[in-house]
Amino acid sequence: MKTATRHTHTRLAFVAGVSVRNREGHLDVTRDGRTQFRIRGASPEVFAALEGMTGCLAAPEPLTTAPEDQLDAVLTRIVRLLEHHVVLDDTVALRLEPLVPGLGHTPAEVGPDTAVRLNRFAFLRGHEGDLVLESPLSPRRARLLADPARELAAALGAGTTAREQALALDLPVTAVQDLLGHLAGALLVDTADADGSFAADRDDVLRQWDFHDLLFHSRSRMGRHDYPFGGVFPYRGTIEPRPAVKPLPAGPVVLLPRPRLEDIAAHDPSLTAVLEGRRSVRSYAEAPLDLDRLGEFLYRCARVRAVTEPRPDEGMPYPASSRPYPTGGASYDLELYLSVHRVAGLERGMYFYDAAGHRLVLVNADEDDRDSMLAIARVSAGNIDTPDVLITVTSRFQRLSWKYRSLAYAATLKNVGVLYQTMYLVATGMGLAPCALGGGDSDLAAKTLGLDYLVESSVGEFLLGSRPAPHQLPPAGHLTWTPVNDADWHLRSERVLHPVHPGTAPDQPGSPS
Repeated sequence: MKTATRHTHTRLAFVAGVSVRNREGHLDVTRDGRTQFRIRGASPEVFAALEGMTGCLAAPEPLTTAPEDQLDAVLTRIVRLLEHHVVLDDTVALRLEPLVPGLGHTPAEVGPDTAVRLNRFAFLRGHEGDLVLESPLSPRRARLLADPARELAAALGAGTTAREQALALDLPVTAVQDLLGHLAGALLVDTADADGSFAADRDDVLRQWDFHDLLFHSRSRMGRHDYPFGGVFPYRGTIEPRPAVKPLPAGPVVLLPRPRLEDIAAHDPSLTAVLEGRRSVRSYAEAPLDLDRLGEFLYRCARVRAVTEPRPDEGMPYPASSRPYPTGGASYDLELYLSVHRVAGLERGMYFYDAAGHRLVLVNADEDDRDSMLAIARVSAGNIDTPDVLITVTSRFQRLSWKYRSLAYAATLKNVGVLYQTMYLVATGMGLAPCALGGGDSDLAAKTLGLDYLVESSVGEFLLGSRPAPHQLPPAGHLTWTPVNDADWHLRSERVLHPVHPGTAPDQPGSPS
């Protein structure tokens, strides 16, 4: 039989770029020319073993004649530089590469009839010309280098056993068990318990993670991957950075009133009052927001205060701007678009806010498109009244990805959160009705605003309108909860911000906002 001569074995090897040099009295283990470990007192046999692991082709010969305890002590120390080669006959079928420093690899025991399946957080993708299997739960990346390994990974999506795959792949059961054992040991494959159930199905923590959330969390921070991270400027010299201020789209322009700092300072409430009095307001006064108030709000939240050309000597080889809220690397990737339902002095429509010129540009006058955007916003906010204005926050993604790797989109969302808080505080101080939304339709926004989904699309939504009188609003819901740390500060601040006039109803307990 063809399968009778086929077998697997495993060899340790160094990851790419590692070399070992025998210095006087010690060994230097370097990677890409930089010393990673200095090992003193190593025997010639240990040095020969390490040298043999450099550029290892995973041949079946014994690794070394060095005493096992000596070699194990060295390998334990340098584990983050080691990968496992699983060889089928004379071909490396599977290579397990370290992603998490300091964690070793131990294959799992997989019986011939044990039910196995791909872990639900695992995914296949192309990487550096190979098919790789990864998971945010796994400390290893599995590089699938031969057809049996690739076909086995594909079959795991539906669940299978080593015996079933041995027949399908024309391999000995023990060879398939070996491959599955390595994948299971790397947490890429789940193995069933004796009763046929899977422990992952009973794990309340894992059950509450969605695949994309856990992957995003693991890849947008250090610790669970070995990919380039941070401000590495991956496209410097090959792609020009996007401009600091977005060029104006075509359309009629509406100039916005500009507030005076002295006027604002004369009547603005204290920071403590707006922090404590801030709340989401989802209903609106009979009289609409007006153009002066809208202009002041946008000016205070999002205008461009200053611009600069690239400053390579300061670590900023790209043009940048300054605005009232902070952002990663002075990138200011966020833009604002307004779907206007009712604003005194402004025609209904969909507008782009020119943050540098402090003006609005009409980008879409179609009523159905505007109403579709407003309808999504109403549903997202809990089937509320139509707001005066829906502010759609978009990101020009490449403003961040030109500099950052791995964390670019995470930085976008952090920028959105900072902008949300700025909008809340300014709106609260102005006596307006603010409400941030947790979701929206990015595809609809791209279509109605005339945007390229991959270049600029929506990442946040914010409702704004004129605020009803205090007696027309239910009190904040937390006022009916068990107070902990001066919960009454909120109510006291609300009374400072929005005094109740004689003849109006006093505050009454109400439902949460």
